[in-house]
Amino acid sequence: MRLRNLIILTVIVPLFVVLVVFSLVAIKSMEDNVRSKLQNEVDMITHALSTTLGYAVARESDASLEEALEAAFSFHRIYGAYVFDTDGREIYGLGLGRELFSREEIQQVIADDELYGDYRQFEGWTYYSALKPLRTPDGEISGVLQVNRLNTGIENYTGFLSIVAGLVFVFGAAGIVLSIWWGFRQYIERPLNRLLMVMQRVEEGDRSQRANIEGPAEYRRLASGLNGMLDAMAEKDHDIEDRQQREIELEKRLRKSKKLAELGVLAAGVAHEIGAPLTVINGQAQRLARRDVIGDDERARLSRIRGEVERIVEIVRQLMELGRQHNVEKDQQPLDELMHNASALVEDELEPRGVHLETHLPRPTPTLLANGQQIIQVLTNLLRNAAQAEGVRHIRVRAEQQQHELHLWVEDDGPGIPTSHHQQVFDPFFTTKPVGQGSGLGLSMVHRIINDHGGTIGVFNSPLGGAGFEITLPLYDTTPA
Repeated sequence: MRLRNLIILTVIVPLFVVLVVFSLVAIKSMEDNVRSKLQNEVDMITHALSTTLGYAVARESDASLEEALEAAFSFHRIYGAYVFDTDGREIYGLGLGRELFSREEIQQVIADDELYGDYRQFEGWTYYSALKPLRTPDGEISGVLQVNRLNTGIENYTGFLSIVAGLVFVFGAAGIVLSIWWGFRQYIERPLNRLLMVMQRVEEGDRSQRANIEGPAEYRRLASGLNGMLDAMAEKDHDIEDRQQREIELEKRLRKSKKLAELGVLAAGVAHEIGAPLTVINGQAQRLARRDVIGDDERARLSRIRGEVERIVEIVRQLMELGRQHNVEKDQQPLDELMHNASALVEDELEPRGVHLETHLPRPTPTLLANGQQIIQVLTNLLRNAAQAEGVRHIRVRAEQQQHELHLWVEDDGPGIPTSHHQQVFDPFFTTKPVGQGSGLGLSMVHRIINDHGGTIGVFNSPLGGAGFEITLPLYDTTPA
């Protein structure tokens, strides 16, 4: 059942029933009071006249009868007065309503010897008549007095008033019900329907819906509470999406770490096998270069062979480092000192290229529990990679402490790294540099070091226009991820 119908049935209808009963009782009580007053007045007039008329009947004096009856008309709304003998015949009378009672009824009053009153209809008029036995000074009944009063006052309209009151009540009740229905529809049902529509759209998946804060104060508070709940839900959904995205990213990084570990083990095995032949080639080239019988051209070529062998040896060393299990020895390292040492190592490479290094470190400077040499190696590798990119003139390093973690960003204004390569930049031997200018192991080593410290590293497109790397490191001791 709808709320408005329930309110009408449980509140309005019982209230109307009580009002109807109360009105009917009030009208009935008023009618009874009016009738009682009318009867009492007629009875009192009849009592007052009966003594005088009894003496007049005993003396058989028409003049006395006429004078006494005319005195009755001085009372309010007395329209008839008659005197009958003991046989019910009229002796004398004045006014209206002479034939209201039959001779038998008059004789019955004499037989009962008491006052009798009744309402009678005659010629379209309503009378109240009282019959009173008349007594002589000796106490004998000599006749009957009839006094008639015409209902021309409010008592004659009590029935009409009841009808009018009923009609007023019906139309008033209908107006009240209509007003309640309209008010309920305008100020209760419509705001509720608007709120319900918002909730239905939210249930269908449109989480952007919000209720209009309008109407009565209660509905404004309800709409505000609903909007607050929807905002909180949206915030929770956003947090869940961010968490899911971070979990997906973490899973990708874990897969990347596993892949790098497997490649590192394979690369270490290969490096071990080719290490000895490379040593022999380098030694033989050095021997040949010492002979006097060869010319300068052959000696230059042997020097180039030895340079390439040394380059291969360096790659082999890096492969060995990449695949080896590391027990990182950590101690407290101030971030500003690590950054200062790393920038000093790459200063000779930045100045000739005209690259400006900008650093933004938090104050006070946080302290890391880390291996200082390895963190410096991470920073120098990232700074060298940025400086060696084509067109780089600005490198920015930013750091921020967030709860128990340190977030570090290294960005440049170069051409950047294509988005399609973001998932490959930490793979061994992957490089975007020309052949002979990079081994593709620098970022792999960076990834391994950060991973050994229990942190994470990712690549993004920097607002400066080039590549950006985000590093997250724990400030306290953690188990490597």
